[in-house]
Amino acid sequence: MAEQRKKVLLAAPRGYCAGVDRAVIAVEKALELHGAPVYVRKEIVHNKFVVETLAARGAIFVSDTDEVPEGARIVFSAHGVSPAVVAAAAARSLLTIDATCPLVTKVHKEATRFAAEDYDILLIGHHGHEEVEGTHGEAPDHIQVVNSPDDVDQVTVRDPEKLIWISQTTLSVDETMETVRRLRERFPSLQDPPSDDICYATQNRQVAVKKLAPDCDVVITVGSANSSNSVRLVEVALDAGARASYRVDTAGEVDPTWFDGAHTVGVTSGASVPEILVRDVLELLAGLGFDDVEEVRTATEDLMFSLPKELRADLKAAGTPVESPRRGPRPELTLDPI
Repeated sequence: MAEQRKKVLLAAPRGYCAGVDRAVIAVEKALELHGAPVYVRKEIVHNKFVVETLAARGAIFVSDTDEVPEGARIVFSAHGVSPAVVAAAAARSLLTIDATCPLVTKVHKEATRFAAEDYDILLIGHHGHEEVEGTHGEAPDHIQVVNSPDDVDQVTVRDPEKLIWISQTTLSVDETMETVRRLRERFPSLQDPPSDDICYATQNRQVAVKKLAPDCDVVITVGSANSSNSVRLVEVALDAGARASYRVDTAGEVDPTWFDGAHTVGVTSGASVPEILVRDVLELLAGLGFDDVEEVRTATEDLMFSLPKELRADLKAAGTPVESPRRGPRPELTLDPI
């Protein structure tokens, strides 16, 4: 009997989303325009390689604004910040560049709108995540965080008839809707947000993994441990039928024994992962005999966001053309390995 050929099913879409692209370019452009150092509050995006590469170029990552010299320039990460952080930056006369993903900003505006109308707001998201902290900070007296379906029984509200849910943008769609289902069992009048809060990129990457996972012995997700959407992809692959599912930051973390007896390997990457890291994993797999790569595409993404307004103003003042962020996966990017 002929030996079954080894192959890779490569998810598409994968990797960088428009919000991540915009945020990374914001730091790059700020460094080009103003020179080092440029301070960044938290990680600009949740990817170790990206953060280390930008740090090598002169970006200084800090936990909060009080670590930044007065009058210095600081970039707010793609995950967003609360009004308290904005106020703290202003108090230190910091020059801010707000690289918050526009889809996160949309959730912030929902929070402030419904708080102004005196709703109780249930924010489905993970305690401690920067995005959740930022959204909660928009209306802390009206918002309570619901971490998972298991938290539903602890929720208390003032008026069950005036209640709405919103969510972190990078969650598992299925788990979020299970949380909503349980909430609605307790609070039948629970209202939905005006539009879907889970971002298009998160949904598209989960759909692609669901498509390929049933045919895979192993699925590899490239992404960092603190990347919520990357961690979710590992879970989605298992739930969709993959025999095994692993997350790695780089190809160097791949264990060749994972593929013992395997014939089909799925590969995807989180929304903050540059394509060069995926290419490295594909090269490693090719060395293990998995050199037949078939792309599994479930959507085509062409969304782009303009650069932060503060950066556009600085570029214009310097006479530098204001270009749109790049579109789609970029095999080499401008990020060189360090």
